[in-house]
Amino acid sequence: MKTLRYHATCGGHHAHESPALVFQNVALGYPGADSSVLSGLNLTLDRGRSIALLGDNGSGKSTLLKSIAGLLRLRQGKISVLGHAVGQCHHQVAYLPQHRDIDWDFPISVQRFVLTGLYIHLGWFRRPGRVQRKAAAEILDRLTLTSLAERRINELSGGQQQRLLLARTLLHGADLLLLDEPFNAVDAENRALVRGVLRGLKAEGKTLVTATHELDFGEDFFDARFRLTDGSLTEEGAP
Repeated sequence: MKTLRYHATCGGHHAHESPALVFQNVALGYPGADSSVLSGLNLTLDRGRSIALLGDNGSGKSTLLKSIAGLLRLRQGKISVLGHAVGQCHHQVAYLPQHRDIDWDFPISVQRFVLTGLYIHLGWFRRPGRVQRKAAAEILDRLTLTSLAERRINELSGGQQQRLLLARTLLHGADLLLLDEPFNAVDAENRALVRGVLRGLKAEGKTLVTATHELDFGEDFFDARFRLTDGSLTEEGAP
């Protein structure tokens, strides 16, 4: 698995006219595995759109998101992210991993965990200033986590931890958001809260790619739905 590079600047050029994502004959898999998880993927996603990735467990939804985020190398083909090669625009791409991918026993507070969403902008050694801390506090409040700010992350419930992951993702401030099962372990009351936050991102013109088993995001939230089956990607409802 690749290590994220910080201070990615899109090569000094922001290709605002380019699609959010372009896949050209892409094959994806994990190091050491003989076969690809996904192959022959072709897709163009315009900016400001929201799509769902559907499929059974193990169908490749997480693999696809990790590859866009630059965490897995391509086996074949080309992915363009915001008009650039994968990895050139990390500061404009935010990835919300699955709950199980986080070490919840790491000794860090809720507030500090959220602030790690700024490392992509600040680097490892610059500390967040007053403006950044205020932004983090506002996001914690938005996700009703303010009262838990000083707690260790391992003291939270599963639903609280999932909202914490979303808070960190929001603080990143990216144009393209990759969301891997954002409703994991979230109860009915907090699903409404998370849905509202995600709808707000869509209204702001953000591009969202959401791997999910849940389609209860509200009417017209998804502009398209793609199903991953037998290593391929097919748009549902396409002619």
